[in-house]
Amino acid sequence: MNYYCLIAGLPDIQPEETKAVTSLLELKSDLLEQLSSEDGELLKLLFAKFDNDNWLRFLQNKDAALHPLANLKSEDLGQLISLMQEFEHPSDIRLLPYIRTFYSSYTDENFLSEGVSHEDYLSGLYFEYAMKCKNSFLQKWFEFNLNLNNIFTAVSCRKHGFEMRSLILGNNEVAQSIRSTNARDFGLTGMFEQLDTVLRIAEEGNLLEREKKIDELKWAWLEENTFFNYFSIEKVLAFVIKAEMIERWKPLSSEKGTEIFRELLGSLKEGVTFEE
Repeated sequence: MNYYCLIAGLPDIQPEETKAVTSLLELKSDLLEQLSSEDGELLKLLFAKFDNDNWLRFLQNKDAALHPLANLKSEDLGQLISLMQEFEHPSDIRLLPYIRTFYSSYTDENFLSEGVSHEDYLSGLYFEYAMKCKNSFLQKWFEFNLNLNNIFTAVSCRKHGFEMRSLILGNNEVAQSIRSTNARDFGLTGMFEQLDTVLRIAEEGNLLEREKKIDELKWAWLEENTFFNYFSIEKVLAFVIKAEMIERWKPLSSEKGTEIFRELLGSLKEGVTFEE
């Protein structure tokens, strides 16, 4: 499905504007009203990472404050936990398969003895699930992020003398190579295109500059991988990811971010339509 009017109305945001999109929550809500149900599920998959955080919080404390960007509310989590406790194979559209897998392990008293935290285990399941979604752009995006995270983790572990095997997530080619070699390049030369850039970023001592460079790398990846997607859902998803990056930097300046976001919401609320 193509979204001609929607995408034509999106403002042109640039990485150097990394100041603030004032409400990613409003952006999410407005887009869900414009997208087809199938494409809406792809958008929700991006925001499922906030659900992951909320599952961890809720399982520890049912009264915990939950992240507002998540797809599920506290009442949803409570209902789904009851469902998983009652049925061996619960079925509910709100319950993503990897959450069922996670919950089974969470209730296993021997789980933590394996050396993997609940947070890392859930994150790994999320990446594996997302990398199998029906949209090839999202598949590649999640694998790219998994690879980035694993390489940065591996560099940090090597630098500080930590055992990295249990901290590397997933089982794709990059993860397996990192776990199985002591080579300086983790055996990734020729396997991961951005390896040299990532290794240089990993050596950045200023944490703020390092985060900026990581976002710049991700932004460039998004640009390259949506270059020929003019009016498709991929362009919308890439915009949302970029908007989230901008919102992360909003403490640096709110004035420009407010301007960007007002322009965005204005374009979305002018009666957006989509066509086949």
